[in-house]
Amino acid sequence: MKMMSQKSLSWLRTVPLILLGNAIYALAVTAFILPTGLVTGGTTGLALVFYHGVGLPVTLFVSAFNLLMFLVGLAVLGRQFALTTLLSTVFYPFILGIFERLPQLEALTSDRMLAAVYGGLMIGLGIGIVIKSGASTGGMDIPPLVLKKKLGVPISLSMYGFDFLILLLQMRFADREQVLYGLLMVLIYTTVLDKVLLFGQARTQVKVVSEQYERINREIIQTLDRGSTLIHAETGYLRTRRPVVLTVVSNRELPRLNELVLSIDPNAFMVINRVSEVKGRGFTLSKENRTPLLKPEPESPPETSER
Repeated sequence: MKMMSQKSLSWLRTVPLILLGNAIYALAVTAFILPTGLVTGGTTGLALVFYHGVGLPVTLFVSAFNLLMFLVGLAVLGRQFALTTLLSTVFYPFILGIFERLPQLEALTSDRMLAAVYGGLMIGLGIGIVIKSGASTGGMDIPPLVLKKKLGVPISLSMYGFDFLILLLQMRFADREQVLYGLLMVLIYTTVLDKVLLFGQARTQVKVVSEQYERINREIIQTLDRGSTLIHAETGYLRTRRPVVLTVVSNRELPRLNELVLSIDPNAFMVINRVSEVKGRGFTLSKENRTPLLKPEPESPPETSER
């Protein structure tokens, strides 16, 4: 019963994001792509290549290719992914048809440069929201997800590669200037997509070298409520063996950590790095409340009076 309720809550969070991402994508196509005649990559661009190359009807190719990619996603990425992708497949043409009936969206701009920039921004945001929620818009969105799972290739990189190749193939029959604008748009939306996928996951890794490592470690755990790792190290000049305190905090917690460390040891040596993603207890998994195995602070020696 508890598992079912968790799945229901997950669906309640996921479905609105899928709908929102597809709506933003459809709005970009209606307001910037269609009125200015920009060419794009994806399934539609690939269909145009086959239409001009071998005379295969666009509708037939798109239907067959989307079905093939849906089956690939079902086999490789799982049943839940396939169901959410099916939602995108149904909702996208529906919301696109609604936006196409709005005359206000056809007169936003006639400048292809503006259309490429704003279209790229909105497409990257829309696709990013859909993929981040665990789904896809179907078609050519699925191969990058498969490559990410099987080979670890970044989604934005593989998507840019596919779209770049498709646009280059269209240069044989399309206006070359349109293709150049299309390449600019692809570059923009793959960059935005990468930022959206990493949004909210970036963290800050901090290494602290200090003689007061025990106190600093204790304060990180008890005051900041963050985990830490003691890395056994040796200084390069004096060859002093001393543990290095390693911790990962959010960007908002960094100033507080910096203040805490310097209040304990003003001469502490700190190395601060941005990390794109952190997984594990306290971040992607819930915390476990355990009794920390901390060494007690050394007691100060009793005061002696001189006589």
